[in-house]
Amino acid sequence: MATRTQAKVYFERRSQTRPETPLISLIVPVFNEAEVIPHFLEETDKVLSALSLPFEYIFVDDGSHDTTADVIAQKLKDGLPGKLIGLSRNFGKEAALTAGLSHVSGDVAIVLDADLQDPPSLIPQMVEGWRSGYDVVYGMRVDRSSDTFLKRSTAGLFYKLFNRLAHINMPANAGDFRLIDRAVIEALHKLPERNRFMKGLFAWVGFPSMAIPYERPARRAGEGKWNYWKLWNFAIDGLTAFTTLPLRVWLYGGVGIAGLALVYALYTVIKVLIYGVDVPGYASLMVAVLFFSGIQLLSIGMVGEYIARLFGEAKQRPVYLVQDVITGVDAKTDSKAHDD
Repeated sequence: MATRTQAKVYFERRSQTRPETPLISLIVPVFNEAEVIPHFLEETDKVLSALSLPFEYIFVDDGSHDTTADVIAQKLKDGLPGKLIGLSRNFGKEAALTAGLSHVSGDVAIVLDADLQDPPSLIPQMVEGWRSGYDVVYGMRVDRSSDTFLKRSTAGLFYKLFNRLAHINMPANAGDFRLIDRAVIEALHKLPERNRFMKGLFAWVGFPSMAIPYERPARRAGEGKWNYWKLWNFAIDGLTAFTTLPLRVWLYGGVGIAGLALVYALYTVIKVLIYGVDVPGYASLMVAVLFFSGIQLLSIGMVGEYIARLFGEAKQRPVYLVQDVITGVDAKTDSKAHDD
């Protein structure tokens, strides 16, 4: 289903100029996924072989501590088309996705996780959506029963809050699982920020997009790498990367509180002058002091979040560092070399 409308002429021009046999680059960030890699390759090979299109795997090893790199390197040695990008340490999934996008050779790139919660069976539908003129075709999760109730409810709340605060529309329940055209990849290369919230960046660059609904299955093997603390920090990164409204909230809140304090001060002065009533005692004074002190610390903390991000951007450190690149078969010349 389409999620962004544009003039018909754009779709017609794109659909007419799409290559007949596009090279598909699969970007797969991995972190301690040795158990699931064989299952993942088995599923994706079935789908990609049926498409009869050239393809390559871009595995990005985000500092794995298990045998993930060994398993992938052996597959590449056995004839798997693509490459393994080994990062120097764990930089996080957003950095791994950025590294993958920097190493793709394809006309289109498909971002998916190795845990098979992003079904490879949707790839043919994504390619068809791309052929029809859409530059972005993403999976929209309609059933997240494999997630806990708390995760589902907080995820829904985050999407609603983000779309209300930010100046872009990020589709709800749309993860990183998506197909993107080469034009979108080049547009993402022009975004140099270090604080990488990829779902927000995918939405920010625009381009016509469509959604493919799917039910999110459970992991095929291994354990999830996300916990609620990481998700909480991830949500804060996303909000602060795309909106300054939290800063304005404290500006307006400060004006409102100052106005109320002024009214209360006038009320107290008038009450003492007319009725001779003493100023309230120690308990009420301490409550007021502690309350406003908490408000001040909270507002300073919010300002600090933005300053910290400015500090990170000012240092201009690279988003990731590559320690090695292991290449397999060239997908452009032998897309069916991996048959096992």
